[in-house]
Amino acid sequence: MTGQPPATAARPLRIALLSYRGDPFCGGQGVYVRHLSRELARLGHQVDVIGAQPYPVLDEVPGPGSVRLVELPSLDLYRADDPFRTPKPAELRSLVDLVEVATMWTGGFPEPLTFSLRARQYLARHRGRYDVVHDNQTLGYGLLGLERHGFPLVTTVHHPVTEDRRLELAAADTRLRRLSLRRWYAFTRMQRRVAARLDHIITVSDSSKTDIVAQLGAPARNVSVVPIGADTRLWSPDPQVPVVPGRIVTTSSADVPLKGLVFLVEALAKVRTERDAHLVVVCKKQGEGPVAEAVRRFGLERHIEFRTGLTDQQMVDLFRSAEVACVPSLYEGFSLPAAEAMATGTPLVATTGGAIPEVAGPDGETCLAVPPGDAGALAQALGRVLDDPQLRARLGAAGRDRVLARFTWERAAERTADRYRAAIATGAGHRARSGPGWRYL
Repeated sequence: MTGQPPATAARPLRIALLSYRGDPFCGGQGVYVRHLSRELARLGHQVDVIGAQPYPVLDEVPGPGSVRLVELPSLDLYRADDPFRTPKPAELRSLVDLVEVATMWTGGFPEPLTFSLRARQYLARHRGRYDVVHDNQTLGYGLLGLERHGFPLVTTVHHPVTEDRRLELAAADTRLRRLSLRRWYAFTRMQRRVAARLDHIITVSDSSKTDIVAQLGAPARNVSVVPIGADTRLWSPDPQVPVVPGRIVTTSSADVPLKGLVFLVEALAKVRTERDAHLVVVCKKQGEGPVAEAVRRFGLERHIEFRTGLTDQQMVDLFRSAEVACVPSLYEGFSLPAAEAMATGTPLVATTGGAIPEVAGPDGETCLAVPPGDAGALAQALGRVLDDPQLRARLGAAGRDRVLARFTWERAAERTADRYRAAIATGAGHRARSGPGWRYL
C-alpha cells in the first residue's frame, strides 16, 4: 500500500525501557527490568534500560540483540546509607532537582514525577533513536509529553500503588501516621490521571487488570495481561542441595503491611509449639517496626534469620534447601517469589491475596492456599507440609510443572514485543511513522 511502512513482524526493535527504581534487590520492578530486557535482547531487539538510582542490574547477552544501561541520575534522596539526605546546593542544577528535594522535604515521594520529567527531556534529545518507549510503573506526567516527540508508549503497571496506600492506611494506628502516609502517597493522584490517558497498558495478571480499571480509571480495552515468571534455567530443582529440616523460606522487599510478614512471624510461633521449625527471610533486618516487634513479642530471635546481599545462585540454593516456601502477602499484583519457589520444586504455602492464586494455582494441587492475614490458617498449612514428605514431593513437582507451562520470561518477552508492535501500529506510533524521526533498524 502506498505510503505505508513495510511489515515489521520480523524486524528487531530499538526499545527504551524506563525504570525509576531498578535494583532487583529492592523489589519486583527491578527483577522485571532485568529479566525482561535480557529476554528481549535474546529475541534480537536492542534494549536501552534508562534508569535512576538504585540502578538496574542487567545481564550481558551475546548478539545480535543487546542490553545497555543509560544512567539518568536523580538526587538519590533515599540511598540506603543516607536516607532522606539533604543535597548540597551544587547538586541542585535544574527546576526538576528543586521539585525533587522540595517534595521530599514536605513528606512526599517525588521520584515517579521527577524521573518522568528527566526521561522526557532525555528522549526529546534522542528523537529517532527508539522505536518504542516502555515505562515500568512510573506513570508520571512527563510521559504524557512523549507523543509530541514521536515515541509510541507502552506502560507496565504491576499493580496500582493505591492498593499499597489502602493497606498502609488501614494499619496506621495514629492520626499523625495517617496524615504522613497520605502525603507520601500523594503521587498516586498523578498516576491515576496518567493511567486514564494511556492507550497501551500491560499488566501481569487478571487480578491486577481489574484493579487498574477500578482504581486508576484506565479503560479495560487499553489493558493487556502479559504474565511474567521465573528464569527456569536458574530456578530449577537440584537434588544435590541438602534440604534443611524445618526450614521455611520467604522473601520480603520491605517491612510493610502489604507483604504480610507479621502474620508469618506469628504463624511460626504457632508452628513451633508442635515441631521444630525456623524461618529464613530474604530481606534486610529492621531494628524497629511491626516485624521486629512481633519477633521480640514471640521470642523468636534465635529462630528467624534475615539474609541480604545474596547472589542469584545463593538465592536459588536457599529455596532448594527449604522444606517449604511461603508467600504471606495480603496482596500481590503477580508474585514472582511464588513462581520462583515453585520453579525450584519447593512446595509452596501462599495466601489468596490479589493475583497469587493465578500464579500458585489450586489449593491442594500445586500449593496450599490460605486466606490473607490469617496467622492460624498459615500455621496449619505450614505444619501440614512440614509433617508430610509425600505432600511436599507432590506439591513441589506440580508447582514446577505449572511454572514451566505458564510462567517463563521467554514467553513474557515474546508477548511484550507483540504489544510494542501494536503500539507502533496505532495511535502515536502510526502518526510518528510519517514524521522525520521514524526508521527501523
